[in-house]
Amino acid sequence: MGPLLHQRGARFLRRGALAVALGAILFVSGCSAESRGEWQNLAMPDPATEQADDIFYLWRWAWVAALITGAIVWGLIFWVMFRYRRRSDDEVPVQTRYNLPLEIFYTIAPVIMVVVFFYWTVDVQNAVLQDTEEDLEVNVVGQQWSWTFNHTGNEAVGGRNVYTSGTASDIPTLVLPVDQTVQFNLYSPDVIHSFGIPGFLMRMDVVPGRYNHFEVTPDTIGEFRGKCYELCGVYHSRMLFDVSVVSEADYEQYLTELEADGFVSDRPVCGNGQAYTQVGLDDESDENDGGCE
Repeated sequence: MGPLLHQRGARFLRRGALAVALGAILFVSGCSAESRGEWQNLAMPDPATEQADDIFYLWRWAWVAALITGAIVWGLIFWVMFRYRRRSDDEVPVQTRYNLPLEIFYTIAPVIMVVVFFYWTVDVQNAVLQDTEEDLEVNVVGQQWSWTFNHTGNEAVGGRNVYTSGTASDIPTLVLPVDQTVQFNLYSPDVIHSFGIPGFLMRMDVVPGRYNHFEVTPDTIGEFRGKCYELCGVYHSRMLFDVSVVSEADYEQYLTELEADGFVSDRPVCGNGQAYTQVGLDDESDENDGGCE
């Protein structure tokens, strides 16, 4: 009876493994090219800025380290299960109170891993958040329930501010020039939002009364999507925006078209007509609202 049960169990395991493999193949084959690319990037989109490369490699090598650690742990678990299994009903395993070398190892090894992860995380953070000589600035205003993008100080429109502003039912488009360093200045007139573009692998909180900023250098012409990553109220899901990275000539033409359509102001615009300013943030100080009007 014993050998027969063993054979049946072995056949069951082989069939189960075959079913899992076939299911995985069918699942992957049914994915779109974009989804397959994210699987290959370990759930990350292809980086579309110079700064995103640092984030992408940190993410990839963190996964490699985690998979290696998992393989070692699972390997040790199964090895111990096999090596120290009970071989007869009369056998009593050796009772060990502690193993000092092993305890030292599993105390020191995680500490070393945390230190290594911390070092590389801080290194990437410094590389992503460093201030450089930007080519242009975009004042980003997140308000309930959309975004306003102010393009300030551009020679194409005589140094004036041109802007585009969305509503909860009208998704705005952020247009950026390729191979130009853009500094995003982030403001909010109401509650905390979070400005993020998945293709740029970067996001940052937009906090009322606080000045946050970061820089990106888009190196890929194309269309991307952006959204708010902070639960900011009942219509949070509508806080979407499109991103279009174009050539420098097309970017200057876009600014000229905004000016011709009347979307021009002397100072950055702090949101559309649906934006409500919190008490204490209705002054014109640069500290609070970046000099918006």
